[in-house]
Amino acid sequence: MKNVRDNARSFSVLENGGDIQTAAMTLEPGEASGPYGNEHAESAQVLFVYDGELEADVDGKKFTMRAGDSVVVGKGVAHRFLNRTQRRAVTF
Repeated sequence: MKNVRDNARSFSVLENGGDIQTAAMTLEPGEASGPYGNEHAESAQVLFVYDGELEADVDGKKFTMRAGDSVVVGKGVAHRFLNRTQRRAVTF
């Protein structure tokens, strides 16, 4: 077991569990999760915005995510998250 609040880096895998993994990500203003096309062939990903706001691009669909929102990114699906605000965004 790991705690999201212990994440000191911008991205940290917390646990792996077969087809799914948990991770914590902190994006400062202007930062992105990586280039679009960041697929995970081995595991699905659920992203929950704990604090802040992100622009999401999941499988070519763009939308805004705010604190309390979540999205499921399936295995092998291209995705990217970008912080266009002036405030830090924290996800799990």
